[in-house]
Amino acid sequence: MTGYGKAVVSYKDKKINVEVKSLNSKALDLSARIAPLYREKEMEIRQKVAQTLIRGKVDFSIWIERDAGAEATPINGALVSNYYRQIKELSQQYGIPEPQEWFATLLRLPDVTTKTDVEVLDDEEWAAAREAIEQALEKLVEFRRQEGAALQRRFEYNIEQISRLLSSIEDYEVARVEKIRARIVDGLSAIPDVEYDKNRLEQELIYYIEKLDISEEKQRLSNHLRYFNETMESGEGQGKKLGFIAQEMGREINTTGSKSNMAEMQNIVVQMKDQLEQIKEQVLNVL
Repeated sequence: MTGYGKAVVSYKDKKINVEVKSLNSKALDLSARIAPLYREKEMEIRQKVAQTLIRGKVDFSIWIERDAGAEATPINGALVSNYYRQIKELSQQYGIPEPQEWFATLLRLPDVTTKTDVEVLDDEEWAAAREAIEQALEKLVEFRRQEGAALQRRFEYNIEQISRLLSSIEDYEVARVEKIRARIVDGLSAIPDVEYDKNRLEQELIYYIEKLDISEEKQRLSNHLRYFNETMESGEGQGKKLGFIAQEMGREINTTGSKSNMAEMQNIVVQMKDQLEQIKEQVLNVL
């Protein structure tokens, strides 16, 4: 969900700047800073961002830069002329000397350099602003795609490693059964003058070994690994589902570990957990 996009669109004497940043979040958390001229369009802006980005902690900013010449406040020539005439008349009427610095005097008078124009957002300027918004959002989405492609490659590697480790467990399963059988028989043999029913012993061994059987866990974990890859290929907006699948994978790996009363198998389970933790950390970045 992390991403960044910025766009600048020129309109007459302005530059319309749009910047969008996003971080991970369970839902859309949008913070918007909007130039006063565009505040009447805030709802439309928020809807556009929500439809495009869906999830994430998003910071959106739109502001205006003006040309230096356009920033200068115009001088009211008619008002200056009126002030000049009145001062001349008062000077003659009351015998007061005229100012030596006419410009300095006139420019200090009220409203001579006051900008009274009220800026109104027209359709043409809003179209330019909307173009800047769309460009910035497109750049952020492209940034997300690139990040997502890198994450997918990482996930595929993790899944492949878990699958490989799962297959390696099979080498120890037959040896584990024989090891359990030998340990129980040796234990009985160590008890002096004990007699036991070999048939009953075989039944108990079968029952005990069945409780330690991990065939179902292996099958379910294999299914989850396959489903995780399929979900990645199914399109955008699958982050929550991938998180749920990772949880189910963890459940099967933990059960396998609890049934693995063999050091070699438990070492393999630890390695699978390590790969799964890497998936869980990064799946939070997925939309």
